Amino acid sequence: MSCAACARTIESTLKETPGVESANVNFATGRAVVTFDPAAVGLDDLVRAVRDVGYDVIDTRDGTAPEATSAAGAGQAGSVEDLEQKAHAAESLRLRRQFTLAVALTVPIMVVSMAHLHFEGVNALQLLLAMPVVAYSGAQFYRGAWKSLRHRAADMNTLIAVGTGVAFAYSVVVTVAPGLLAGGGFASADAGAAAHHAATSAQPAVYYEVSTAIIALVLLGRLLEARARGRTSDAIRRLIGLQPRTARVLVDGVETDIPVADVVAGHVVVVRPGERIPVDGEVLEGASAVDESMLTGESLPVDKAPGSMVFGGSVNSTGGFRFRATRVGRDTTLQQIIRLVQEAQASRAPIARLADVISGYFTPAVISLAIATFVIWFDLLPAGARFTPALVSFVAVMIIACPCAMGLATPTAILVATGKGAEKGILIRGGEILERAGQITTVVLDKTGTITTGRPEVTDVVAAPGSGERTLVELAASAERASEHPLAQAIVRAAGERGIPLLAVSHFEALPGRGIVGRVGGRDVLIGNQALMTERGVDLGWAHDDFIRLARAARTVMTVAASRANPDETRGPGASPAGAEAGSAGPGGLVAIGLIGLADTPRAESAQAIARMKAMGLEIVMITGDNDATARAIARQVAPTGEIDRVVAGVLPDRKAAEVKALQEGGRVVAMVGDGINDAPALAQADVGIAVGSGTDVAIEAADITLMRNDLGGVAEAIRLSRRTLGIIRQNLFWAFFYNVLGIPIAAGALYPFTGWMLNPMIAAAAMSFSSVSVLTNSLRLRRA
Repeated sequence: MSCAACARTIESTLKETPGVESANVNFATGRAVVTFDPAAVGLDDLVRAVRDVGYDVIDTRDGTAPEATSAAGAGQAGSVEDLEQKAHAAESLRLRRQFTLAVALTVPIMVVSMAHLHFEGVNALQLLLAMPVVAYSGAQFYRGAWKSLRHRAADMNTLIAVGTGVAFAYSVVVTVAPGLLAGGGFASADAGAAAHHAATSAQPAVYYEVSTAIIALVLLGRLLEARARGRTSDAIRRLIGLQPRTARVLVDGVETDIPVADVVAGHVVVVRPGERIPVDGEVLEGASAVDESMLTGESLPVDKAPGSMVFGGSVNSTGGFRFRATRVGRDTTLQQIIRLVQEAQASRAPIARLADVISGYFTPAVISLAIATFVIWFDLLPAGARFTPALVSFVAVMIIACPCAMGLATPTAILVATGKGAEKGILIRGGEILERAGQITTVVLDKTGTITTGRPEVTDVVAAPGSGERTLVELAASAERASEHPLAQAIVRAAGERGIPLLAVSHFEALPGRGIVGRVGGRDVLIGNQALMTERGVDLGWAHDDFIRLARAARTVMTVAASRANPDETRGPGASPAGAEAGSAGPGGLVAIGLIGLADTPRAESAQAIARMKAMGLEIVMITGDNDATARAIARQVAPTGEIDRVVAGVLPDRKAAEVKALQEGGRVVAMVGDGINDAPALAQADVGIAVGSGTDVAIEAADITLMRNDLGGVAEAIRLSRRTLGIIRQNLFWAFFYNVLGIPIAAGALYPFTGWMLNPMIAAAAMSFSSVSVLTNSLRLRRA
């Protein structure tokens, strides 16, 4: 495809094919996404439809596979991209050869023309030099124009072919049958050249240099454009290159290298230091640190141990390990990321619709305008000097108005932005999402799992007078080790972090909704809420002030009571002396030895991320199912200076969507940020749903944007990338429109009545090529965003 008109021609052809529901053709990526009924139409019909209108399709089928393959296909990683890259390489080679020939033969033609050399057979010499340029270097333009004409369409090839063809044909007539145009006069875009020709020859001028130079300049533009387009796809190629070709698996106890396409779920895979992990899986034995930066954007290696998940494409750093393959082929996290990015890059943003509509009518309008320009100048200028300036203006208008820049303005920016986002662990579903994200005014943050870690942690340990913290944690964690409750696991983790060994527990019993009871180190231990302590007659008088303090800090408070220690029994190191615990024993002989406060703590980066969003002018709303006191306590921790504008507490998951809708009805453009699981209704309701840290859980379908890292800072990065992309697209569209609005009148000779100057078609060709390259270069600035 050479311009946006080509993409529209293919798109309309596919849409008109019976059985096709929808089709979207992306000029920048060279990909078509087609939804069709396989009972009514097959892939062969779609391929034939594209080829019938003069274009080609990279077909990876070998005749045995009934379905098309893709980079995300099982066993086909990189197959389409390999063929696509070969096709682009072949095209670049062809363009270089055509450009080299065009330059080699155009230079002597230009020397003859610009030096105003006149000798016997000079026109014939120029014809001999120009013919290979037109026939070989320019062949693609004429073939494309003929195919478009056959299908009653017009595109960039039409403009170039007509412009250069008219100049060449006119020059051939002057060369072969000069008598037909003798006395027609000469008027050049260059007044000095016109005077010289008028003084030295009565024969009309030839314009071989115009035809050949335009072809050479347009080919140069396409070469530069092809190189720039290749750079826009660097990110997706790097992602595809992450997956190794082979995997080392255990077969009957022997390590064997097999193609990664042959790995199936359940295979035990061996990974050595420095190797890439081939597929997703769960570590069985060994430990290491794994670099997952190309998947998540996280720069620090992630520690892996038995039970940890590893992901295909990441790099094993230090130790060796074995893991069981769980997701292979199309199901791996890497392949899902690749598929999502490819779909996003093939999408069209709403802002592109204006350019699509205009470029749809642009080529026919330009042809009409060029004809009108020729007629007007031919009619207005004196009879002896009118054909040449009319011809020059006609060719210049045809060449300068090629709408390539408009067709590239939006898709190239989306292509670079989605690729850049993927490198940073930000997966954006498409151009429409990218545009909406740039318009966000309000960000709604779910508390649990988004602002906070999503799991309780021990925040306070308050030992009773006469009791030690170490004894308190030792007894509590030892008793709780038999429980699966999240609060119990938090206490066990706290003991591990403090280096406190756990004691054996016996007579364990869970008391649903209240706590647990058990026997640890010869002591009866009771852990639970105040209701349980009251029921068992445990005195909590000493803890009154601490209860109030922890409650105000939104802590969940667990009381630990134990029977008095038997001095004859072995106790853990650092324990308090027997009988030292304060307070009177209850009926069961239990004494409260301390309080443990637990809370879902904020993520380390949450405060900074919220401050960044606020600095971007966004309204911040926190929403949670927790009570108001807990919610406001968290808000104070992450936004001590009031960055959170509003706290909405006590909202169950099914009501979060209603809160988002209420904000939308108030005129806000709302982004909902959640964990992609229980927030699905709210994510769907929001203008943009953002799932944090759910990429590795493949919650991609739940949100418009998925952040691979458990980092709220990615929200600000995604919005900033979207705003930057929108800015680049607007710049591209402005310059594309401005270029044509300014260039066409100049090419039509608007300055001639005032300056006597007309735009040389060669300059028009250079300007046209420059406009496309400038749009691509501007889009590539997003790589540094």
